[in-house]
Amino acid sequence: MDADRSPRLVGTAWGLLVLNTLGSTGAETVVPLPRSLIQMVTMGALAVAFTLALALNVRLRVRPSAYLLLLTLLLVPSVISSADPESGFGALFRCARLALFVGTLWLLSRWWDGGTTFVRHHIRLYFLVLCSVAAGALVSPGAAMPDLYGGRLVGALWPLTPPQIGQYAAVIIGLTVLLLLSRHTDRRDAALVIVPSLVLLLLTHTRTATLGLLVGLALAIGSLTLTSAAARRFFSWAVLCAAVAAVVFASALRAWFLRGQSEENFSNLTGRAKVWDALLAAPRTTGEKVFGMGLGDKSFDGLPIDNSWLAVYHEQGLIGVALVATVFVVLGGVALLRPPSPARACAIFLISYCGLASYTEAGLGDASPYLLHLAVAASLLAAPAPPAAPEPAPDIPRRRVPRWARTSEVT
Repeated sequence: MDADRSPRLVGTAWGLLVLNTLGSTGAETVVPLPRSLIQMVTMGALAVAFTLALALNVRLRVRPSAYLLLLTLLLVPSVISSADPESGFGALFRCARLALFVGTLWLLSRWWDGGTTFVRHHIRLYFLVLCSVAAGALVSPGAAMPDLYGGRLVGALWPLTPPQIGQYAAVIIGLTVLLLLSRHTDRRDAALVIVPSLVLLLLTHTRTATLGLLVGLALAIGSLTLTSAAARRFFSWAVLCAAVAAVVFASALRAWFLRGQSEENFSNLTGRAKVWDALLAAPRTTGEKVFGMGLGDKSFDGLPIDNSWLAVYHEQGLIGVALVATVFVVLGGVALLRPPSPARACAIFLISYCGLASYTEAGLGDASPYLLHLAVAASLLAAPAPPAAPEPAPDIPRRRVPRWARTSEVT
């Protein structure tokens, strides 16, 4: 494979993983798309991504990664619980999908070198997804902001829910801000990403994504303040503007945050707490507590769980919860031990965002955008690849000289 084409094809493989994790459920689209067709496209994207990654990495050279090792270990309780006949064929199919997903990440880990290459892939690809959301809003504003979702922005061309759009917008906003502060991009390019993404985030009225963005940026920029004057200035101005906005726009911010909900509905997290209580109160055998009930659609009694920890407990048991917790401990510990740098700041942002979002969003135990976010963080924390050793010069066969010609006499 040509060396100049490999980075582009690696980005293509990453884009196919992004397509696979977009999901197949959401609002009604302008052109009705059968769910079977969407699932065929997303699963086909995963198969092509694995094939492309394998073609790029024929010799199976991978980088050591505690993150990928833990994801591989997560397959053990997934397979054990999904092998139960009561779990159904769908659970085993999801296990195969997770195995293919993790295998593709292993193959792509060859290019994890602590640089921002995968950050740029991440921003470009999710920005393309947001462009499709914006295009759907322009084509059919009614379908893009339906009453079913309370007037919140959804995907009108591809079925995307408001939390999904808010997540994608928040992540690329945070990463672009950090690249701008570290002078890895210019202001014009950053504005082209940040401004429209911020508008889409506000239209989704997604509280989790907004809080994750603010908290993640605060921690990430705080890690840069000791070494970056630009980060110190930005942090100071951000705190000042936030304080002024909190005072001047207090009522408007409160109305946006409540989204027209009552205090009681807001206090139980839009009904999530009731589902969580029912899930924890459900009777389980010892095996189900340890290994879970098998991979499913992250729901309980037909209602979404909307909590990564409870979803992992429900599907992969206490072993799954321990492995996912270890992922955050390992990535967070490595990030804290690294010296201040733009790569470290981006990793801290992604880790903290995923950690905060895990309280109201599911996805840490299965192939999802959250696992891709953490994979980018792992690529940023990877040690730089050692320089390739120079190849030894080929042995040149020496010409045999006859013995009579080795010495000469002068007469």
